[in-house]
Amino acid sequence: MSHDRIRVEPLAGALGAEIAGIDLAKPLDESQVGEIRRAWLEHQVLFFRDQPLSIDEHKAFARRFGELHVHPVLQPMAGQGHPEIVVLESDAKRPVVADRWHSDVTFEREPPLGSILRAVEVPAAGGDTMWASMTAAYDALSETMKRALDGLRAMHSGAAFRRQASDAQRDSLARNEMTVHPVIRTHPETGRKGIFVNSIFTKRIEGMKPRESEILLAFLFEHVASPEFSCRFRWRKHSIAMWDNRCTQHRVVADNLTAYRRMERATIIGDRPF
Repeated sequence: MSHDRIRVEPLAGALGAEIAGIDLAKPLDESQVGEIRRAWLEHQVLFFRDQPLSIDEHKAFARRFGELHVHPVLQPMAGQGHPEIVVLESDAKRPVVADRWHSDVTFEREPPLGSILRAVEVPAAGGDTMWASMTAAYDALSETMKRALDGLRAMHSGAAFRRQASDAQRDSLARNEMTVHPVIRTHPETGRKGIFVNSIFTKRIEGMKPRESEILLAFLFEHVASPEFSCRFRWRKHSIAMWDNRCTQHRVVADNLTAYRRMERATIIGDRPF
């Protein structure tokens, strides 16, 4: 795919590309947004270097791709007028989180379309993030396994957030923390099929006995973690990653648990998987 307004350098065989030749702090015209969107659909996760955005600029860029999502629990900047921003901080007293493969907030009926993550402070080394392509993982399955998975549905739960929730959030979470999605999701824009279960939020497959569900999910969780489906990004301050939550999973590499790390995320509302 050719691009006139941006430079696209693929990062790995399965997914990922670095984007250059654009300043995300400046207002973008429709042509620039269109090229970023096309690159996003093709590569599934995009990376931008040297983008010192303010919070408002971060949100403005994210809004070019859809309405912003407010996390049901993680709203640390709501009091500052930014309920849409999720802050991910870690250091020696607060060990790194999100170090298991997952897609974000899949326990909601309409999980996010994607997210845009900004590096505010990062370690000198370590703390990379990895992404994996769920379409590549699906394509690598045998035709027999694809047929077996077609039509299956799985239960997703947000119970992992109960301890962090306030009383008001806990009531809301209880009403919305369980939902069912297809095990194999069709991307609404590309039409490609991808695996849509993850080790944090997916709890069981409907219609199966517990042991059957456990074995099948364990296989899928191990399969999607195969290195040939992934790319790895080394953060620098002011780097940005934007990923398609509909067809990728991601995880932090927990190899530097003592250094301070602060990331800020804006997330885009999605639709119901099919």
